[in-house]
Amino acid sequence: MADANLAYLSLILLAPLSLLILLALIVKPRPVKIPIKNRHVFITGGSSGIGLALAHQAASEGARVSILARDHRKLEEAKESIRLSTGIDVAVFVADVRDYDAVVRAVDEAGPIDVLVCNQGVFVPQELEKQELDEVKFMIDVNLMGNFHLIKAALPGMKNRTDRGPASIALMSSQAGQVGIYGYTAYSASKFGLRGLAEALQQEVIADNIHISLIFPPDTETPGLVEENKKRPQLTSIIAASSGAMKADEVAKKAFDGIKSGSFIISCNFEGVLLSIATAGLSPQRSVLMAFVEVVAAGITRIAALCFQWNWYGSIEKWHTQKK
Repeated sequence: MADANLAYLSLILLAPLSLLILLALIVKPRPVKIPIKNRHVFITGGSSGIGLALAHQAASEGARVSILARDHRKLEEAKESIRLSTGIDVAVFVADVRDYDAVVRAVDEAGPIDVLVCNQGVFVPQELEKQELDEVKFMIDVNLMGNFHLIKAALPGMKNRTDRGPASIALMSSQAGQVGIYGYTAYSASKFGLRGLAEALQQEVIADNIHISLIFPPDTETPGLVEENKKRPQLTSIIAASSGAMKADEVAKKAFDGIKSGSFIISCNFEGVLLSIATAGLSPQRSVLMAFVEVVAAGITRIAALCFQWNWYGSIEKWHTQKK
């Protein structure tokens, strides 16, 4: 009996160990460290919110920082704010990411980029039936096409940089880029698109020692969130209430920690980690330990996901019943 128990215990211990060994052999790309100090960090949407917090973070870590946005006045205010808090002067560039030629001019003037953070984003929440198509196009052009413009403009310089250390391209998605939410139809579409862009691009640039990161913040306390809350459909607010908001500097810290470790998926809170496990799919994973968690927890997180869907659709059904 004792021998049988020992054999059973050995089997229990051997199974996860064998899985860890297998994952250590097959997980790619391999882990990487991306330095920030004394390197050129270029941040879009850098005049406020998460972008400004990212610029503060990068400057405080000794990076040479450039920020880009549409409003020159806000950029100058951001520059002064960063100088006062860190003693670092950042370079500012005025451009609309929808304008490819303007983006190219800004990137060329800024010089070769080591870490590109595509942080720009716009959001107008509304049911698709009620939303004007020009608002849909606006979100897709800024949130998705803007990233293509930035990456196309920056890639030649990033590939030919004299510093051949690891470089990074980070894309600011959203938890609404992991799961669709009522009233976020156009926004979610634009943010889901970044996933496909990132997964394919990583394969294209890995040989150039360029590493892609996707950042998935929840609602973040920014001026944009204040405006968004004024326009949100009631059902959107009911469903989104299950996820708390974070501060911009908290998101920036999580984002840079992930960028520096070369993480493909960067989650910003516990709910985000669960979403990342539930939606791992065929995305790259550098961490053997995280890959182990994804494999082991896949079934459990699927049950949790179905529970969320049960709750959300229950809220939708209840809301429509009350409106009748």
